[in-house]
Amino acid sequence: MEVNKGANLHTFLLYAAIGIFFFLFPLNLIQVQGYSPTAAGSAILRLILLMFLLSRWAGGLVVRSGSRGPLMVGPLIAAIGFALFSAPTVGDSYWESFFPAIIVLGFGMAVTVVPLTTVVMNSVNEDRAGTASGINNAVARVAGVLAIAVVGIAMVKAFSLRLDRSLAGLCLPSDIRQEVQANEIKLAGLQLPAGLDPTANAAIKESVREAFVYGFRIVMSICVGLSLASASVAWLMIPPEHDRPRLPTDSSS
Repeated sequence: MEVNKGANLHTFLLYAAIGIFFFLFPLNLIQVQGYSPTAAGSAILRLILLMFLLSRWAGGLVVRSGSRGPLMVGPLIAAIGFALFSAPTVGDSYWESFFPAIIVLGFGMAVTVVPLTTVVMNSVNEDRAGTASGINNAVARVAGVLAIAVVGIAMVKAFSLRLDRSLAGLCLPSDIRQEVQANEIKLAGLQLPAGLDPTANAAIKESVREAFVYGFRIVMSICVGLSLASASVAWLMIPPEHDRPRLPTDSSS
């Protein structure tokens, strides 16, 4: 039972980080960086493809060295990936900014996913393996939803704080400023008031984009902390005796 708690807590922390990342990163690409939905999907697909291509290698890694080590190292690599996502600004090149972060995060997740499944399946008797796997998958889904709700609030607060500070430095009528501030919950998708002159319109749009990047960086820092916490859980709560694939039983004996 202790192993199950450790595996599920590890899952909760890491997939909370992944959940809020996959919620906000497409918004960053589309609403801030100016990507089309197709281009944004293609950018994210590279992460999924990397995990798929490395899944067999990760399985061999578990057989050779067990699961506990990868469950500590994988989240550490993912934490580096999240940290790299906090570096790009508005208008940076995808290949020089986001692509390296995607490769690092994808590699970290590839190192983690198969070992985590192995620990979950080995923590219970064979007749309960399906239940354990289902519970672990449910924990991953709940973690993502809760992260969007809780960390999403932090994102909105950071976005609003930065945008309000930027708007205060612009010579805007009070009614225009209030209308923009009333829609800050929409983040970079907020609609600007009609009738703005081109200079004010461009200045507000730039402030909105910079405010989103500011909030996104804070969220990525939270994701780094969640990943490091999941690595600590693997170290403290997952014993070595459960970290290798269970050998098939011999039905002839």
